[in-house]
Amino acid sequence: MTATDGPSPNGGGPGDGPEATTGADGPAVAGAGPDGGSPAAGQDPVGGDPVGHRQGDTVAGVVRQWQAVHPGLDTGPMEIIGRINRCAALLQQAEDAPLRRAGLSRPEFDLLGALRRTGHELTPGELARETFSSGAAVTKRLKQLTERGLVERRGDTRDRRVAHLRLTDAGRELVDGILPAQLAYETAALSGLDAPEQGELAALLGELLAQLEGRLGALRS
Repeated sequence: MTATDGPSPNGGGPGDGPEATTGADGPAVAGAGPDGGSPAAGQDPVGGDPVGHRQGDTVAGVVRQWQAVHPGLDTGPMEIIGRINRCAALLQQAEDAPLRRAGLSRPEFDLLGALRRTGHELTPGELARETFSSGAAVTKRLKQLTERGLVERRGDTRDRRVAHLRLTDAGRELVDGILPAQLAYETAALSGLDAPEQGELAALLGELLAQLEGRLGALRS
């Protein structure tokens, strides 16, 4: 999100889009996934649960079901990871609306955002690292963005195999036009938490993210 430029894992990582780690199309918790639809009348537009009944969230129900099937199982991790994935899925469903109106996918906007926020040219490899995407995925998206006139490439004078990429004026204007709408959505989505709660949540998520970024490779090996 503005974090909107940030990770959303899949295949290579967070920047790989809806098929990626936000869980927008994948299970939010073991055995359950986001419904993929709009909230019903009387429901919280972000959480999907009836307003005023947030303690009975979707993941709580899933956890109770697993506890009934496996009474001795520690479902504590599921209660955290499941809620993170569920929140990410629901947030992305609404947050992507400005991108859809602009004819962009989230992974494409992640690439544009990386070029905008770093403020200088990047190679495809650097963009892959910035957006946690695979090289092949970045190459495909860059081709589409270049054809739309949003990104331009410059060959390296010393190595013809290397390309340097930057935003065109149109690309810069597009990013700067979309970003405020996404930030406005994020502000509305978090409005149920007061400033201290948001600060505490940000700190806890930051600590978790730092640990995962340092250890996830070891956990997968």
